[in-house]
Amino acid sequence: MQLPDSPKMPKFMQLIKWINNPLQLMEASTKAHGDCFTLWLTNKQPMVFLSHPQAIEEIFTTHLESLDSRASAQILQPLLGNNSLLLLSGETHQRQRKLLIPPFHGDRMKAYGDIITNITKDVISNWQIGKAFSVRDSMQEIALRVILQAVFGLNEGERYTQLKTRLCSILELMSSSLRASLSFIPALRLDLGGWSPWGNFLRQRQEIDNLLYAEIQERRNHPDSSRNDILSLMMSARDENGEPMSDLELRDELMTLLVAGHETTASALTWALYWIHHLPSVRAKLLAELDSFHNADFNEITRLPYLTAVCQETLRIYPIGMITIPRIVKSPIEIMGQKFEPGTLLLGCIYLVHRRPDLYPQPAEFRPERFLEKQYSLYEYLPFGGSNRRCLGMAFALFEMKLVLATILSQVDLKLVENYPVKPIRRGVTLAPSGGKWMITTGQRQKIEKSAVEV
Repeated sequence: MQLPDSPKMPKFMQLIKWINNPLQLMEASTKAHGDCFTLWLTNKQPMVFLSHPQAIEEIFTTHLESLDSRASAQILQPLLGNNSLLLLSGETHQRQRKLLIPPFHGDRMKAYGDIITNITKDVISNWQIGKAFSVRDSMQEIALRVILQAVFGLNEGERYTQLKTRLCSILELMSSSLRASLSFIPALRLDLGGWSPWGNFLRQRQEIDNLLYAEIQERRNHPDSSRNDILSLMMSARDENGEPMSDLELRDELMTLLVAGHETTASALTWALYWIHHLPSVRAKLLAELDSFHNADFNEITRLPYLTAVCQETLRIYPIGMITIPRIVKSPIEIMGQKFEPGTLLLGCIYLVHRRPDLYPQPAEFRPERFLEKQYSLYEYLPFGGSNRRCLGMAFALFEMKLVLATILSQVDLKLVENYPVKPIRRGVTLAPSGGKWMITTGQRQKIEKSAVEV
């Protein structure tokens, strides 16, 4: 089988580089081999990275009989479970997706606006003027509390506290490059007791499972039709045969929402606050737009065009998910004239698509205006993936991002700590900004005159 070119280094070195510095590996590979190259990141299957919009379109529109996503996301299985929407395929995937759509419908979603705003105000009230703080920690606190309240309707009590603590703990376990190796190299998954990384992970996961199943059982024993949290809506949903989701399916989807729904949003918010304060012109334009907003419904602030563009550019320049969910070739297929045999993994490289100079001039430059000047296709801009695998929580994530940013910027003035570098790093299977206390609160926000800045 003739595969696209691969970097001239041993296969195990490709995996080591992918774990430790994925951006450098992707950039070097595309520079040497163009829009299509092969990396060996698993023991058996070649992974073909594609970064041309036409190739992305052909992958996304190919019939499911030729490409399958089910077994390709197994790296996430230990954490999310076999029934997570991310790991399902075919009819099972379609059934589960239909059951999960209602909670994320636009009108339903807006009911969570007050939750997002109030939690944000509560978290930033702890920031001390003149004292540097960790943006990442604060954004993770906001995002986790939002998802726990929106998904479970929980904002206090022992189960809420335990879930919050355990989720933070298990995500920290998986966040470093060393521990990310456990996800990519199954041979390292040795349970040598609670002191070993994998043993610790398994015990943390079991404790989270106990909490999730206890919550599900309590809901089944004491149904309450007045509740509008996502778990209640998931439990009341029925498929075409009138069947509800099983406890196991509920557990795996809850875990997916809890992990994907707060970890990724926290990273995106952290990046957004960095770029806004790194570039004075962006901050000035955004503040002027926010100050011009005079609607009694604060949720409507999410419609502001420059705020939207700032969020879009944040997710373009360093997309949280670097690649689409890989598709396994099931029968011979041709993508942009290149033939691929069964067993090959094809994936769209979101990071490289977002860095194409022909689509995004000066791609390393943070410039929200590009989204006001041009409408990008679903194959040119894809921070949430695409096709039937596009992130179900996309609308909720953007809604939350905009409300959190608008609330923070309307309440406090911030500035970056001088000479404190913020870089993209691997965090588990995602891309995130580096940590540390690189932001300072300088005081309460004072509105600027509308005429002071041209938007």
